[in-house]
Amino acid sequence: MESFLSLFDPNQDDGFDEEPEINGNSSGGGSSSSDYEMDANANECSPYSATTTATAKGNLIFDFEQGILPPEPQLGNVEYKLKLVSPSKQRFEHLVTQMKWRLREGNGEAIYEIGVSDAGYLQGLSEKDMNASLMTLKQMAHHLGASTSVLRRKTIAARRAVAEVLVRKIPDDQHNIEVRVAVLGGADAGKSTLLGVLTQDELDNGHGRARLNMFRHMHEIQSGRTSCISHETLGFDALGNVVNYKYNEMMTAEEISDRSSKLVTFMDLAGHRRYMRTTVQALSGYSPHYAMLVVSAGSGCNETTEEHLAIVRALDMPFFILVTKTDITSPDATVQELRTLLTNIGCRKVPFVVTNTDEAISAGSNQVSENIVPIFCVSNVTGTGLNLVTKFLYVLSPGISNAEKDRLEQESCEFQVDEIFRVTDVGPVVGGLLVQGVLTENMPLKVGPLPNGSFHPVSVNTIHRNKAPCRVVRAGQSASLSFTMDQELPNMRSGMVLLADSPDEPYGTFFFQAKVSVLFHTTAIYVGFQTTVHIGSIRQTAVIRGIMGGEKLGTNDCASVMFEFVGHPEYVRPGMRILFREGTSKGIGVVTQVFPVNKTGTK
Repeated sequence: MESFLSLFDPNQDDGFDEEPEINGNSSGGGSSSSDYEMDANANECSPYSATTTATAKGNLIFDFEQGILPPEPQLGNVEYKLKLVSPSKQRFEHLVTQMKWRLREGNGEAIYEIGVSDAGYLQGLSEKDMNASLMTLKQMAHHLGASTSVLRRKTIAARRAVAEVLVRKIPDDQHNIEVRVAVLGGADAGKSTLLGVLTQDELDNGHGRARLNMFRHMHEIQSGRTSCISHETLGFDALGNVVNYKYNEMMTAEEISDRSSKLVTFMDLAGHRRYMRTTVQALSGYSPHYAMLVVSAGSGCNETTEEHLAIVRALDMPFFILVTKTDITSPDATVQELRTLLTNIGCRKVPFVVTNTDEAISAGSNQVSENIVPIFCVSNVTGTGLNLVTKFLYVLSPGISNAEKDRLEQESCEFQVDEIFRVTDVGPVVGGLLVQGVLTENMPLKVGPLPNGSFHPVSVNTIHRNKAPCRVVRAGQSASLSFTMDQELPNMRSGMVLLADSPDEPYGTFFFQAKVSVLFHTTAIYVGFQTTVHIGSIRQTAVIRGIMGGEKLGTNDCASVMFEFVGHPEYVRPGMRILFREGTSKGIGVVTQVFPVNKTGTK
């Protein structure tokens, strides 16, 4: 072991002499690790000024009632247009090119503010000019194969109007635009009931009837508690109408996908602390675009709520909050508790309670670009507030930048296996996330690592997304894959990867080095500390074999650490995000160096 630890690079730049960048936030000024401030087990790398929270509220919402909007952003998917009346052919082509760019920025969705100058002033248009501008916008969208829907239209002074329009274009290689939402919260918050009401379009009876369709096992029905990951879908057509199982009498999940231009996939995660590892694995492995934190108005923010919030913050994932059971008790005390939790030093978010449709649209349009956390107060029994939630989800975009999407698609194929099924007459079927690259039918791949660290050649037979067959999967999309029947397959397990067949032979690793920050520990972490490590779909116990520059790590301490997997080798790359936890202790980091089995000869 001592000879192997000599590979532990003491000269490698650990990045902690300057501002830590584990959460992707960086600032100048040479801050040290003492700038990490923790509250509710959360971590914040970049200190904000004291005025951030106070001033952010005025600029983050597109509020027509204020008479002015923020200046038009140069990047992103929001475009201001004063008017679009009878443009020349050359001007029309320019506008179409501009719309195409905005759609690419929004991954297929763009927001147009009509009657608004580039500086953000609400000039407004007469009814004639507004109708002509909307018609021109529709023609522009039609030229690109996109659709338009008016989100809101407001009359301002002198009978002049402004309008906000959603332009949506489904990518050529997709059935629809998909947004993945992880549903978190305590065991009795009403997560499964909420999803049952949203996807079945039938209110609850107050005794959990709506949640029965969400459960996958008998013990879940008997106890009323979710123990595993279940996936539910909610669709929207081009006009913004909800497409769910009540759309018609014979609706299936495949038909919901086919009829929807936008699909919201919910991952119903377990709320009980006993299943915390399964919950963290889903957040790490499936890389949802957003997290939906469900809080009961009766019990408020309990320990599980704060634990889930800390994990979401550690993974740097945008989130919004739903306060349920408002038919039983007033949500005011819980909302105030959430405000305190979100605005403290360790979180520094701007809570925004959504009370009407305009605010729901504004919150959805600015969820990624601004530091806000929308809060909805709903009832699964009376239906109060649920229409605001669906409107919010309708305008919510996946949030990945166009440049990042293109970069990931150019990389070599890497599919992370999260679930394994056995289907009669098909054989093993794996479900998971395509982290990078493009995957097609009949594509030769390598699956592993096997117990000796090597990979086994396989060939993909069929691909399904959202329970519907497809021919291609692109980076950032989840899918399930089957394999050619006449080939020998190794024993599949969660945490394996499928890699593109290349001359460079991939290998698994037992040892890897990571730059980490401890979010919370009651005392200190020493060499020999065992912890559960989450890296993508990997979930395995690992032992700390070395700490660079010291003997121990406490809360908010940062260092380069050598980990060793206890059970079997895993496929790890430099740059992958790591989250480790054991009991109440937790930390985050980034892999900086790996030691493949074929090069080290260990184990």
